[in-house]
Amino acid sequence: MLLCTKIRIEVSDQDAATLEFMQGKCRGLYNWLVMQQRNGVRWNLYEAKKSLQESKRYDPELCSVYGKLLQEVYFRLDKAMKAFFTRAKAGETPGFPRVRPRHDFFTLCYPAMYLKVNDGTMELPTGGKGKHKRFPNILASLTEEPPMAFQEVAISRDARGYYYASFVSEHQEASSEDTGVIAFDLGIKILATGINEHGRIYTIGGFKGSRWYNKQLDRIRSKRDKCTKKSRRYTYLSHVHKRVSAKKRQKQRDSLHKASHLISHKLVESTVVVGDLSQRQMVMKEHQQKNKRLNRMVYNDWGLFTFLEMLTYKCQLFGKELQILDERDTSKMCSQCHTLKPMPLWKRTYCCVECGLVMDRDENSAINILTRFLARLGPHTDSSDPCGVLQRDQNSGEVMEASCPILMQEQRL
Repeated sequence: MLLCTKIRIEVSDQDAATLEFMQGKCRGLYNWLVMQQRNGVRWNLYEAKKSLQESKRYDPELCSVYGKLLQEVYFRLDKAMKAFFTRAKAGETPGFPRVRPRHDFFTLCYPAMYLKVNDGTMELPTGGKGKHKRFPNILASLTEEPPMAFQEVAISRDARGYYYASFVSEHQEASSEDTGVIAFDLGIKILATGINEHGRIYTIGGFKGSRWYNKQLDRIRSKRDKCTKKSRRYTYLSHVHKRVSAKKRQKQRDSLHKASHLISHKLVESTVVVGDLSQRQMVMKEHQQKNKRLNRMVYNDWGLFTFLEMLTYKCQLFGKELQILDERDTSKMCSQCHTLKPMPLWKRTYCCVECGLVMDRDENSAINILTRFLARLGPHTDSSDPCGVLQRDQNSGEVMEASCPILMQEQRL
């Protein structure tokens, strides 16, 4: 697959002025072609390319621009026109290609075969030859090592005035056998806690402003309840309540989008295992607070169902495998000695009496989910194998030794 590596480049003031000159001329040529199409000229790529010499006679400064950059202008407009006609044919409301504003830097695309990269210095050619060469070739210093085999280099500039070179190169996709598995436990205090086969723990938080927004919404509702229905103040407070609720939902969805994108795209593991968190079990009496003053039901404001829906389609989009695993007794089970003990939700630390393991309950549950997935056994096991990691022979039924990588690393965790 093609990947782009963006590297910052350092150029002198003279070379920066040359880049500004060439991109200005390319932008002017592009805008002139767009205005021609708006005036009713029929677009044809090959006929338009033939008019380049006429444009150079009209504006001799175009001769000082590298020819490949001028050719790229025609190909770029051709892509924009094809996209316009495709949308129009599909019955959509297409937008005609727009002219580029003066403050916008027109990206310069150089083919790789015409560039020279030596010892961290890249030479960019300019237009003209011999005595007709107005500007010398641009020498740009690379701040990082470029990829070995690249196909194209795009020169751009950001709002602060820094110049960048984007190298487009071919990369082989990593096989699923080398990238491994990561398991996540969805929780109450933390959105997701995960662990991979190498024992690295990931903690992904969610939206932290729910309590503040809930207080604001309660205050608005209390003021609205004191007003007469359909009065002017009642209507105004209803609009305010609706606006604050929409802002809260937007921030919450944005947080879920970022968390699901991090798991599905940023992490290198190709298989993602998530436990099917039961919302019904959270409101059981055993999960309520012991203190009578704090005796309230568990309230989860993460939006876990929406998070799983986002994670499902994003894993499919980025080519990862998503497995939903039954997480029964994963929070109650010790990840080291597999002893079961009651763990209400108000207990956030797992303390095992048998082996002395002290660990966060979400991390302990993530380890059990990963171990259960790697064992490839069903969620319902017999009493002799509460962890679900022992493998049995299908013919004789004898217990075989489990070859689970995470079990060999539990001592270090």
